[in-house]
Amino acid sequence: MVSKASESRLYTFSGESKAHLRKFRLTTSRAKEPQAVIYLIDKNTHEIRQDEDQVVYKSLEEIGDDLPDHSPRFVLLSYPLTMPDGRMSCPYVLLYYLPITCNAETRMLYAGAKELMRNTSEVGKIIDIESVEDLEEIPEKLKSE
Repeated sequence: MVSKASESRLYTFSGESKAHLRKFRLTTSRAKEPQAVIYLIDKNTHEIRQDEDQVVYKSLEEIGDDLPDHSPRFVLLSYPLTMPDGRMSCPYVLLYYLPITCNAETRMLYAGAKELMRNTSEVGKIIDIESVEDLEEIPEKLKSE
């Protein structure tokens, strides 16, 4: 088992990325529409950072359009919804996108950073997905909490 100390030495967040994570979490808590950002791990530096475009996605379909076919990603998602009892909720979750087609080395790289990403982004829960089609089930998974 990898200890937290070695985990945090292996992976890094720039100060800018940490500030962005905090700002995103705080600004999305009262959002009226879904908001998401995609993070990746730089294979050379092991820095966990946002995609170059720094897009804020407004729908699950938009996220699906930008997820790569053979490489994992971390997706931070704030998803406002009405619960079965009628109250409003805005869960803040980490989608751990791990396509079955990615290679073992990449799989291990992302698996090792999963808890660090969870803790640094301060999400309430992690939802594992293997394909873009799995995004369609996210609203139901969030409502069943």
